[in-house]
Amino acid sequence: MTRNRHLAVFAAFNGAMAVAVGAFAAHGAGPEIKTLLTTGASYQLAHALLALICAVSPIDRPAAAAGWLASSGGLIFCLALALLGLLSLPVLGAVAPIGGVLMIAGWLMFAFAAFRSQSVNA
Repeated sequence: MTRNRHLAVFAAFNGAMAVAVGAFAAHGAGPEIKTLLTTGASYQLAHALLALICAVSPIDRPAAAAGWLASSGGLIFCLALALLGLLSLPVLGAVAPIGGVLMIAGWLMFAFAAFRSQSVNA
């Protein structure tokens, strides 16, 4: 079914976590952390979807690398924002950009993979 089953499973768990965090933000979180949780969940969900696309992509290695970068970055970003809000640990504000950089790297790697695939098949 998928070319990269482990990435697909990781992405699916990321997606489930994003929905859970988003639901908590909507229904259980206080107003002071609602924005942090919502932001983290939306980025994590978007990057879980990118990872699923990468998992089924015919461009094996570069797309898989893009998926792992994107989904790992989304997880780190979401967790950093959630823990920043829930535990009030300002040091976690310095961890969120690491996730952001990984997400950006995932998109750039996916662009590289798509470009490389076109040049090989053209």
